[in-house]
Amino acid sequence: MKKLFVTGIGTEIGKTVSAAILTEALQADYWKPVQSGSETDSDAGTVKSLISNTSSVFHPESYLLKAPLSPHAAAELENITIDPNQIHLPETDNHLVIEGAGGLFVPLNNNYLIVDLIQQLQAEVVVVSKNYLGSINHTLLTIEALNARQIPIAGIIFNGDKNNQTEDLILRYTGLRPLLHISPEATLTPAVVQKYAALVKPNLI
Repeated sequence: MKKLFVTGIGTEIGKTVSAAILTEALQADYWKPVQSGSETDSDAGTVKSLISNTSSVFHPESYLLKAPLSPHAAAELENITIDPNQIHLPETDNHLVIEGAGGLFVPLNNNYLIVDLIQQLQAEVVVVSKNYLGSINHTLLTIEALNARQIPIAGIIFNGDKNNQTEDLILRYTGLRPLLHISPEATLTPAVVQKYAALVKPNLI
């Protein structure tokens, strides 16, 4: 069974929609280990609203934090210290899509980062990239950091306006395969997620 950790090259990159597409494509379970900003947002709720299959199970967060801040800062406001030993993979016989928070070096506490969590969970990574000035640098740094820790990478999802020059350079330099390109959509609906799920599914087998 696949265990895919969805990480981005930064914030607001498209991790949640990518996670929804992967969840739908594999009819996988979904898990967001650490959610901050729960008073105004829930990535699990968003993914649940976008998938159509009835097989996916949504596992509860290990930490559900109120403030829309970096997890370590949100936890501090609630007098909580995120303890990696309290973050356990859900028990499932299904594929599992895990959604991170921000990028690889987002802190969960003063000594523990998202990339440390990925290693702890022994998951394969899907990198989500979005084209903007500086995105090549951020994408290559993300992949370099994963390679330095010998973390396996399943591939890259490109989200947003297409830029062939940028995407080709990233793929040539890294040797990674593109899993999917998500175009800007006027509205995200289950039908849109199903469309992309059908496109990405052959690349996940």
